[in-house]
Amino acid sequence: MNRLQRLNAAMVKKNMPVFEIGDTVRVHVKVVEGEKERVQVFEGTVISRKGGSSAETFTVRKVSYGVGVERIFPIHSPIVERVDVVRQGRVRRAKLFYLRSKKGKMARVAEREYMAEGKPKPDAAAPEPVKAGA
Repeated sequence: MNRLQRLNAAMVKKNMPVFEIGDTVRVHVKVVEGEKERVQVFEGTVISRKGGSSAETFTVRKVSYGVGVERIFPIHSPIVERVDVVRQGRVRRAKLFYLRSKKGKMARVAEREYMAEGKPKPDAAAPEPVKAGA
C-alpha cells in the first residue's frame, strides 16, 4: 500500500450509515459564521452519488418555498457531522435528475417495501405454512 492509499484510507469515516439513491436523508453540516460554529440541517432526497473511497460525494435535493435547492456533500468531509436516513426510496435509476423537471406529487419517490437488512417486512396477509402431520 503506497502513501496515497494509506492517506485515503485514513480519511474515510467508519460510522457513515448505508443510504442509496432515492432515500430521504437529513444531513447535519457544520457552518462557521465568524467565530461561531453551528450545525445546520439539510433534508432532502439523494439524487446521485459519485466518486469512490475518500472522494465520494452525494447530491441532495429539496424544494424550499417552491424553489428547488440542490447541495453536494462529500461523504467523508469533516464538515458533514452526520447523516440520518429518514425514509428509504424505491427507484430504478442510478441518477434521479429527472426529478428536477417534476412538480408536486410527481416529484415524490415511492417508499421501499423492505428494511435495510434486506429482509422483507412480515406481511399480515401472508398465510402461515402448513405443518406436516398436524
